[in-house]
Amino acid sequence: MRILLFIFLVVTMQSCATKKDSKKRLLPKGIQSATEERYEVVGNQKKLLSKKEMVFTKNGRIKTSKTVDGSGKVLQETKKKLWFVEETYPDKEKLYRKTRWKPKQRERISTYEKKQDKTSESIYHYNEDGTIAKIVDNFKSFQTQYFEYSDNELTKIVTKDKDGKVVDEVVVNCTKKDDKGACLNETRTSALKKYKEEVVFSPVYD
Repeated sequence: MRILLFIFLVVTMQSCATKKDSKKRLLPKGIQSATEERYEVVGNQKKLLSKKEMVFTKNGRIKTSKTVDGSGKVLQETKKKLWFVEETYPDKEKLYRKTRWKPKQRERISTYEKKQDKTSESIYHYNEDGTIAKIVDNFKSFQTQYFEYSDNELTKIVTKDKDGKVVDEVVVNCTKKDDKGACLNETRTSALKKYKEEVVFSPVYD
C-alpha cells in the first residue's frame, strides 16, 4: 500500500512540476481553447501554412491539439495522457512525447517510437515566470534557441549552432492584444533567411 502511495505521489509531483503551456506561451489565466494560424508573408501576399486547434486543461496545459496545413490536410494530432503526450500523424507511426523535470528550471522533453526508440530530445530551460529561456537540441541538430522578452512579450529568438555561431535570428513583434493581454497578431521576421511569418491567435476563455 505504501509503495502504491509513493508511486502515486511521484507521478503527481512530476505532473505538477512540468511547466504549463499557458506560461510558456505567455497566455492569461482562464484560457479554454485556441486556434493558431501561421502565414508566410511575401510582399503584400499571405499564404496559410498551418492551422492548429488546441484545447487546454484547467491548469493551462494542452489537452488535445489538431494541426492541418493550408489545404486542410491533417499534419498532426496530440492527446495528453497521464505519463506522456501521444502524437498521431497521417503518414508515419505514432510518437510518444515524455517530459522529465530536471533541477534548475529545466525539463528534458523526448519523443519515442513505440515508446522505446528515441527520435528526439531537447532540454528546455525556463525563466522563473515559466517562459522559455532556451531550448538545447540534444539529438539531431545540437543547436540552441535563445528566447528574449521585454514587457511580458517575446521579442527575439536567436538560434546558434553547437559552436556558438548564429544561424538564425528572428525578430518577434506583437501588433495586437486582447483585453486579457494575449497576443492576437504577431509577426516573426528573419533577416538572415529573408523570411517573414504572421501568427494569428484566437483564444476562447472560460
